[in-house]
Amino acid sequence: MRVRARETLGSYVVLVVFALFAIAPLAGIVGAALQTDAGAPGGLANFGEAWRVGRFGTYLRNSVVVSVFVVSVSTVLSILAGYALGTMRFRGSTVIFYVMLVGIMMPAEAIVVPLFYDLRTIGLTDTFWAVTLPQVAQSVAFGTFWMRSFFRSTNRSLVEAARLDGAGHMRILWQVLVPLARPAIITLVVLTFMWTWNEFLIPLVMAPTNEAIRTAPLGLGFFSGQYTQGFALLAAGATIIAVPVIVVYLFLQRHFIAGMLEGAVKD
Repeated sequence: MRVRARETLGSYVVLVVFALFAIAPLAGIVGAALQTDAGAPGGLANFGEAWRVGRFGTYLRNSVVVSVFVVSVSTVLSILAGYALGTMRFRGSTVIFYVMLVGIMMPAEAIVVPLFYDLRTIGLTDTFWAVTLPQVAQSVAFGTFWMRSFFRSTNRSLVEAARLDGAGHMRILWQVLVPLARPAIITLVVLTFMWTWNEFLIPLVMAPTNEAIRTAPLGLGFFSGQYTQGFALLAAGATIIAVPVIVVYLFLQRHFIAGMLEGAVKD
């Protein structure tokens, strides 16, 4: 019993130490956002000033629209592609899967410049589509890999029973497998949302002059250029940008952790 108590105490000590390492930078940013310096009135008024001067209301709205579109489209496409590659055997399926893996391994920095020229040729730069479609493609690559792994590990007897009842592929997918895949899908949604919300390079390159579709991280980057002397308003703006991601994670954390643990066990 003493050994178990010591192991439990040691586990809690390790968890507390790592929690402090994770919380300390966040607490530092929030503390800096409440300070007074050049152009910052101090306290909670810093958040109001940063919101007004930095136009974060517009940028947050743009980020919400972009994130909802990217998450919705990429999740549906990932489920469809993952089901096809995970449960069906057809010519070229292996090649398609490896192409998806290349999409995961290829960094955005390697393709963003030629992609910009391609989109400019067809007149899509400085548009909503130039910001969202590349992110949909990136998210579908990972989402297909993620959902394929889940569908390959599902109980085949459920699928066979549904087929004996006369169910087609769409009915099997949406009425049998998708309800079982809820933790995996929610994990995919949370990850895609965080990646899309924090994306800086693609909006910067694909929409360099159109301020109407500027996202929150990009707006924060331009905001920092206006306040190089003081750090308080910049920290307040960074806190405002981070709040939606924290709220989404806290709201879905139980399903997110369940999906991650389920994927770890199945792998």
